[in-house]
Amino acid sequence: MKRYAACLAAALLVPMLAGCGSSDKTLKVFAAASLTEPFTTLAKQFESEHQGVKVELSFGASSDLAAQIQQGAPADVFATASTATMDQVSSEISDRADFASNTMEIAIPADNPGHITSLADLTRKGVKLAVCQAEVPCGTVATKVFANAKMTVHPVTEEVDVKSVLTKVSLGEVDAGIVYVSDVKTAGPKVKGITIPDAVNAVTTYPIAMVDKTKQKSLSEEFIKLVEGDAGRKALDASGFAPPAQ
Repeated sequence: MKRYAACLAAALLVPMLAGCGSSDKTLKVFAAASLTEPFTTLAKQFESEHQGVKVELSFGASSDLAAQIQQGAPADVFATASTATMDQVSSEISDRADFASNTMEIAIPADNPGHITSLADLTRKGVKLAVCQAEVPCGTVATKVFANAKMTVHPVTEEVDVKSVLTKVSLGEVDAGIVYVSDVKTAGPKVKGITIPDAVNAVTTYPIAMVDKTKQKSLSEEFIKLVEGDAGRKALDASGFAPPAQ
């Protein structure tokens, strides 16, 4: 009987000990889809530096994420692809700071079936163009590019975020898409980029902030510092993001 009791106690102790090293804190980060690559890298680094902490990343259209926060979705940190989108949740955030900027580029399939060589080619009859929806930052910035170039385009599809546009291009479902420079850089061999002249290109600034309702204030502050620091700059540079405009 004593031996049975000892074995039972040991059996009960094993799962308790196994749970000691498991994550006991979760940091929820909402971020623009275009930040997928650098924030994934930074999340892994943050976890390695904070034992027992899990960074839960939610990527999507900035406008959709802002709406979720306004509706009470649990988030600790929010990073958007435009200052205007962050303005929408200004009453629900703190520690706001600009950390990166981005410009637009034409993405085409590697074999370039539409024979696209310049921005003007996007107006040709029969060219299948993908853009982001107008209310999404990448759609807003693309609209500025077209206005600067004094051109009218007729997209065959308007996607929910920039990664969806990139997917259409990489699968060859469209001849071209308007995405961020960073997206072309991280897209891989299936996609090539065509530079948009500076004279007509448009810039968007990326802010990051702590959500006031966070239950992880100190961790949120530390994650924001990581993004703003040298490690953040290295990850962002590697993905094609520029520093914020001064």
